[in-house]
Amino acid sequence: MLTRRDLLQTTSCGFGMLAFAGLFGKSALAAPAESENPLSPKQPHFAPKAKRVIFMFMQGGPSHVDTFDYKPALERDDGKAPGQTVGGRGNRKLMRSPWKFTPAGTSGLPISELFPNVAEHADDLCLLNSMVTDLPNHPQASVQLHTGSFQFVRPSMGAWVLYGLGTENQELPGFITINPVTRVGGAVNFGSSFLPAPFQGTAIGGEGQRLAGASIPNLANRNLTKDQQRKQLDLLQAINRERLAKDKVNSELEGVIESYELAFRMQSAVPKIMDTSDESPSTLEAYGVGGGPTDNFGRQCLLARRFAEAGVRFIELGMGGWDQHGQLRNALTRNCTAIDKPIAALLNDLKLRGMLKDTLVVWGGEFGRTPHAQNEDGRDHNATGYSMWMAGGGVKGGLRYGATDEHGIRAEEKKMHVHDLHATVLHLLGLDHTRLTYRYSGRDFRLTDVHGNVATEIIA
Repeated sequence: MLTRRDLLQTTSCGFGMLAFAGLFGKSALAAPAESENPLSPKQPHFAPKAKRVIFMFMQGGPSHVDTFDYKPALERDDGKAPGQTVGGRGNRKLMRSPWKFTPAGTSGLPISELFPNVAEHADDLCLLNSMVTDLPNHPQASVQLHTGSFQFVRPSMGAWVLYGLGTENQELPGFITINPVTRVGGAVNFGSSFLPAPFQGTAIGGEGQRLAGASIPNLANRNLTKDQQRKQLDLLQAINRERLAKDKVNSELEGVIESYELAFRMQSAVPKIMDTSDESPSTLEAYGVGGGPTDNFGRQCLLARRFAEAGVRFIELGMGGWDQHGQLRNALTRNCTAIDKPIAALLNDLKLRGMLKDTLVVWGGEFGRTPHAQNEDGRDHNATGYSMWMAGGGVKGGLRYGATDEHGIRAEEKKMHVHDLHATVLHLLGLDHTRLTYRYSGRDFRLTDVHGNVATEIIA
């Protein structure tokens, strides 16, 4: 028989520790009233094209001129000075891509031989070849890609999406980040900042960790049965709500109340989603799960599909190691080999299940690389022009949007700033980025700050 004291003393186990360990962060303003679940589905501003997002973050800056931005002029001018400076390094020589580009799909999108499997989905891809960001430094650019600002701590893109739309599965977090890259940006990349606490992302695994066997820390409670946990939770919530009634406004306490409830529900829901033993051998093979270089990212992509299928609103996958100042040929080959097959399997799987049409898949890093050589076999940071791509979720497939100059140094046509990317993602989800605001410290904040234009030309 558990006493009141026993119940309170076991708070550090299971969902209690999960709540306090940071399943949700602190918020600076009150969350919705106690009777409202802040994670409940919400109506978008207008009819959406996409219901959910899978964002694949390649930290370090993938080389666009070697992957998705074909530059035949680099072949012609290999070894010559670029004719314009990038970061004060105009004396470096242009370096052709070591890999061939071939037209793919009926659209003929030029895609590097580094991505033979992804190239089979060329007609689903919208290549964003004119991306720009403000600074060519990893910490600032990574944080800006995730939050819209590199100067101040702001809510992450996933938190804004969850704030605007809620989630379709109340037994799972609405925002999950798998193997989050925290070396740059840290938890800010999936934090909620001043948004109410429940909108922060929930991390599974960590940067560079093997995903096989990974789980959400402190989810299981080995000291109490489920019925005993429910009694413990009811007691704690009664105490918390009594305090909340006195305080009237206590955002941290409201976050704890909701995190306890969600953590309790997650104990049975999350392990089911993460147990892939019910997947067929052919599916596991398609994703590259089962050993080898594709295993880890293959597991990420497979879990992304399973979480998306279960109603999770925003899913981020992380992979570092794209900062190739040297050994470009070996390192970029290794990275692309690790993700090419899994990404293709994810796109194919979503399409077969009828989910690609309303799942927005986004791929890219915080910036690109210079077309000139560094350390003979490397490329430097380049924030003035680089590539990302989208697929599904209402975007036009088989499209190259925007362009850099002939060598890939600067975006020249239909320049797309990170703010424009955010505005476009929100638009595809049925959210007007100028209306998705949150009042904090005397002003209305939004993901795009006072910037952002929707790239309407890429919308199907």
